[in-house]
Amino acid sequence: MNVLLIDDHALFREALVLLFAHHLPEFRLLEADNIGQAVEVAREHGDIALVLLDLGLADSHGMASLAALRDALPELTVVVLSADARRDTIVAAIDAGAAGFVPKVARGTELADALRTVLDGGVYLPAQALATDAPGTDDATVIDALSPRQVQVLQLLLQGKSNKLIGRALDLSESTVKTHLLAIFRRLEVNSRTQAVLAAARLGLRLPQGA
Repeated sequence: MNVLLIDDHALFREALVLLFAHHLPEFRLLEADNIGQAVEVAREHGDIALVLLDLGLADSHGMASLAALRDALPELTVVVLSADARRDTIVAAIDAGAAGFVPKVARGTELADALRTVLDGGVYLPAQALATDAPGTDDATVIDALSPRQVQVLQLLLQGKSNKLIGRALDLSESTVKTHLLAIFRRLEVNSRTQAVLAAARLGLRLPQGA
């Protein structure tokens, strides 16, 4: 299974290759140094598990990089890597469809844990993004309170999928997707997609495999 790294710093890419060999040997790391090259690489390889995206690229910068990638490859799950780990940046990345965020200062073991969390159906965010009061519930309670279809919708939401892509994946209208999302928001005690992802990360929420 492949992971696509998009970063224009060769030394950082080389360090990630070594990290994957040591901590994540089951994955092959593909590399690209800009969005255009990443699109070409992704189209050559059909088994990309997720994308690691640096927000500071030569051909794009900040949330524009994430938006360009999401427009070009909306089906892929994206985890942002960034030296800018301010809470506003983290929340903006989640709001733009990222399924996780890892500061570039993170240790190798933390990055490995983050990737496994996302690949296992969870959301990984650094502590500074979670500095709010958590809902008064736990992950088992949330999952048990949702219908099987709502669990599927939540799983795709946590992967950063838009309402349109969720509907396409589950053969639902966008209005039906919105209805399911409202029910999920009530269960999580939140009011938006971004808050739902943040709440899921605070809860350590894991979704059943194959949901």
